[in-house]
Amino acid sequence: MIIELISIGDELLIGQVVNTNAAWMAEELNRNGFRVHQMTVVADTREHILKGLEEAGNRADLVLVTGGLGPTKDDITKLTLCEFFRTKLIFNEDAFRDIETLFARRGYAVTELNRKQAELPEACISLPNRMGTARGMWLEKERGTKEKEKESGIPHPASGTFIFLPGVPFELKDMFTREVLPRLRERFTPGTVYHKTILTQGIGESFLAEILREWEDRLPANIRLAYLPQPGIVRLRLTATGSHDDHPEELVSAEAEKLRRLIPDLIFGYDDDTLEGVTGQLLKEMGKTLSVAESCTGGYLSHLITSVPGSSEYFKGSVVAYDNRVKEKFLHVTSEALEQHGAVSEQVVKEMALGIRKKFHTDYAVATSGIAGPSGGTPEKPVGTAWIAVASPTGILANHYLFGDNRERNIRRTALQALNLLRNLIRSFTPLGNT
Repeated sequence: MIIELISIGDELLIGQVVNTNAAWMAEELNRNGFRVHQMTVVADTREHILKGLEEAGNRADLVLVTGGLGPTKDDITKLTLCEFFRTKLIFNEDAFRDIETLFARRGYAVTELNRKQAELPEACISLPNRMGTARGMWLEKERGTKEKEKESGIPHPASGTFIFLPGVPFELKDMFTREVLPRLRERFTPGTVYHKTILTQGIGESFLAEILREWEDRLPANIRLAYLPQPGIVRLRLTATGSHDDHPEELVSAEAEKLRRLIPDLIFGYDDDTLEGVTGQLLKEMGKTLSVAESCTGGYLSHLITSVPGSSEYFKGSVVAYDNRVKEKFLHVTSEALEQHGAVSEQVVKEMALGIRKKFHTDYAVATSGIAGPSGGTPEKPVGTAWIAVASPTGILANHYLFGDNRERNIRRTALQALNLLRNLIRSFTPLGNT
């Protein structure tokens, strides 16, 4: 079954509004066994709407359209779809009663524009809107002949189902959940689509792909792998399709287990896990505490840690020591280390970690120092250079990284790398040397 989504609205095309409706519908359809094959955004014009409907109708069995159903003159979807489906608008008494009831509940009078929202295509099945005034519309049409298309100049839709929904997000979600999904389940037989996302940190997409090449080549035919990189993290999404008898969840779980054995140190979680959440859970389970000293990350690492509910159980606090005098005064970094090696160095970042751990009396401490950019780099220490140290009850570890030339990405990658370094250290229980 081929499904397409069409979103109508100039506000989407100029970037004024992010198209969250399409993403939400695709996720819900996928969750219910319906796979979306294409999404399209078209302008608020008759020509673009007609062309979008024609092209989607020629490809898809089901087309879901959102937007353009409001009461104002720029909302032209109903008139255009009447032209496309060779039908006309008629006054719907049930729809008008719902509008009157809604307005009375809110203490408003029904205007002529609102009354026009009760005009619906004669050929449609009307879908109630419990959250607003624009009704949804379900239409079905068989493909017309080329002769009829030539006579009218209007493309005739392919055989299939077309569902038109309001673009206001909370109205769309309620209508889709209450009215559309039950009808889709009744009308169509959904397959099974199962996803599992494996979350990795510490290696780039191309290097990871090389490691996984042989495993990927051996994947079953009904399982697809997608690489979804973002700064500091690469997500691996496994998708299995088929019928319930194919047991896609078991197949995906078996492949995920093979991955876990293949790259155990790179995987930090699954699906909706976060690195800060996973690391925090480890600290909580072990009853350990954490403090942080930040330079190049400027408080972002602390922000990630404290974004986790319950982080107060293990996180004691942090110092953002941007200036060297702050490093000396609050973290007891020695002037000798700063003068001889510079702020971005193994010696200084180690002293920062040891200093914050002692000041806050915590089990673990993390320190970051680097050159986020875009300026400040040297041939010896280019932009993107970062040093991260983790101090523990058994010792201290410091690692050097070179990330890139984008300031925002460098900050995030440094923070995520610091969390993963801490996570692996907590898991390993390996003594690191003298503190």
